[in-house]
Amino acid sequence: MPVKNFDRGVYRAVLKVREAYAFDAGGILMRVYAYMATIGSISMLTLAGYSFFLAGTVSSTIALATFLISPRVSKLVDERGQHAVVPKAAVVTLVGLALMLATVSLGGPIALCYVAAVLMGFIPNAQALTRARWTYLVRAGRLGEDAPTLKTVFSYEGIIDDVAFMVGPAASIALAAALFPAAGMLAGGVCFAVGVVVLTLSRSTEPTVGSVGAGEPPKHRRSIIATSSVVRVLFALMFFLGAFYGVFDTATVSLAEDVGNPSAASVILIVAACVSIASGFLFGMIRLTIPQYAQLAAVSLLVGCAYGTMVFIGSIESLFVVSTVAAMFYAPFFITANATCERMVPGDRLTEAITWMNSGSICGLAFGPTLGGALIDQLGTTASFGFGAVLAVMVPVIAFACLPLLKRHERQPR
Repeated sequence: MPVKNFDRGVYRAVLKVREAYAFDAGGILMRVYAYMATIGSISMLTLAGYSFFLAGTVSSTIALATFLISPRVSKLVDERGQHAVVPKAAVVTLVGLALMLATVSLGGPIALCYVAAVLMGFIPNAQALTRARWTYLVRAGRLGEDAPTLKTVFSYEGIIDDVAFMVGPAASIALAAALFPAAGMLAGGVCFAVGVVVLTLSRSTEPTVGSVGAGEPPKHRRSIIATSSVVRVLFALMFFLGAFYGVFDTATVSLAEDVGNPSAASVILIVAACVSIASGFLFGMIRLTIPQYAQLAAVSLLVGCAYGTMVFIGSIESLFVVSTVAAMFYAPFFITANATCERMVPGDRLTEAITWMNSGSICGLAFGPTLGGALIDQLGTTASFGFGAVLAVMVPVIAFACLPLLKRHERQPR
């Protein structure tokens, strides 16, 4: 990609905003749990003796419930405010988690896990909550002349997303393998509860209903997913991202268990997390000269081809190589997708658009682990990696197929 310059101080303006420390800390803790919920439930159930197929269906139920319910929670947030909705939704989520942990630990009927999975779908979308606060602070003029640009803010938030996405699943697997099956999800639940409290108590940065950055109450208008073709494209890209990553994580756990070393999966994922975090941090410093739609197409090609090589995985060693190299391109894709959303979606619909975009990956996580788990049970781990490779290649296929549409919606940065 043509590079205009490399700005090592690009995050300085963001880090100077002390008002954001509390809600960003809460958002990180909430995201760690959100991203470990699906793969963490798979690790918990399989280590407790359940089949990969059964674990995959429970994990997919969590993801599907989140996909269906979370956007509605976000709609209520826009209508009534974060402090009025987030704690209540969080309580429902934690009740579901407690029910699942109790069922697995005490050997209760598996049907209760599906009930718990539905309740866990009420989780508030931390990405949308923190981005809404940043947008409010910047556009309302609360930060003065030294305010960071929204592009910088979304790059910074993208790195946080990546940290949580990569670290959460790895931590859940490590704790479950080292302590007891439910340890990872239990730790995630504690993080989530603390995060909700910290974010909710940060009232000074919360967008008021109808304020700049909060958007107009959406109850009298159609959903952004129905009116914006860009959001639909981003949803599709994130769907396949979530699907192939869900398959990859599930197959990684399976391969580690096949060789008799379950903790190897967490080591591999932690190394990949460190690589991805570093690449995302460096990517945020680069100033590119090519249009936003071309950036999205380029990173889609890189991440799709990189994870497409999982078809060649047949050992722990090859898994480590593919996971580490591919992780270099995950963060740039995630950051670019969020920047594309910010660039091409009307500002007063941004919170809803981000929720739908993230719901795409959640929906993919509902699809990938179920079929991946079934393939593992029937054909073995290698077949699951092959299936994941096909899903990964779909990311650049969709991006390039929709390139003319994205080009039409390109506009100057706000």
